[in-house]
Amino acid sequence: MFHRLLIVLLPLLFGCVTPESNERAPVSTANPLKVVSTTSMITDLVQQVGGEWVAVHGLMGPGVDPHLFQASEGDVSAMSRADVILYNGLHLEGKMGAIFEQMHERGRNVHAVAGGIASNDLLVSERYSGSFDPHIWFDPGLWQQAAYRVGEILATTDSLHAGAYRARAASYADSVAALFEQAYIDLSVIPENNRVLITSHDAFGYFGRAFDLEVHGLQGISTALEAGTSGIRDLAEFVAENQIPALFLESSISPRGIEAVKEAVMARGFNVSIGGTLYGDALGGPGSPAETYRGMLKTNVETIVRGLTRRPEQS
Repeated sequence: MFHRLLIVLLPLLFGCVTPESNERAPVSTANPLKVVSTTSMITDLVQQVGGEWVAVHGLMGPGVDPHLFQASEGDVSAMSRADVILYNGLHLEGKMGAIFEQMHERGRNVHAVAGGIASNDLLVSERYSGSFDPHIWFDPGLWQQAAYRVGEILATTDSLHAGAYRARAASYADSVAALFEQAYIDLSVIPENNRVLITSHDAFGYFGRAFDLEVHGLQGISTALEAGTSGIRDLAEFVAENQIPALFLESSISPRGIEAVKEAVMARGFNVSIGGTLYGDALGGPGSPAETYRGMLKTNVETIVRGLTRRPEQS
């Protein structure tokens, strides 16, 4: 109901915002580009690529599920005043699609970070026909493409610092490659029989493809629908039969589903553990090891290695 009401109010909200002149003052550290981003991963990416010439306002903080996020009036006002609006795309921000469309129709500078990625590079959803997996930050090549795209968007918007944005995007892309190379080495210690990642929802498909892990999510790519009893039962049977040592929670999703799977596995005579909490759809909070993209990936890898290298025991 709130979502429908907000869409109806959008024209009124736009009307309350004072139009800015097309002649923007040159960007400087004292007058940075105003960028509004959706997910915390994109917020971190823009900060890394934009550096001192951008001021980023992230709409989604730690622990926020982008699949279910609904923009407030304040969020819409912030987007209306921004020089650039960046969102993930591929239906990740499912409840904000109409807002992005209306922003674009009113001439705002709106871009999907996943825009331009070839469909044959994307994972196709097994549960939602015609949809692609939107969790592109877990694939090194796709996230490098996202970095270059953000660099070009900023360069086009602020031609004065175009060279700096492109250079920072290239440097960031190189750091992503190095980060994934180290993660691959770290994950290689997991025994072959344990290389199965069980999580709250299908956020780790690209992660599994990158690191040769079999991935099973209790919920689908979107978290809009909770898993039913049959899904919990089927996953529990798979875990017990294959003696997977650990299940993993996700920071932005209720633990109830995975805890139900754990109970169902235990009832089948196998002592599975909760291996820890992974960061799937959002980074960690300020001051936490996962507050940046680099920290998030490193933290996830450490948690997975700990969980999947333990010796399973019969209960």
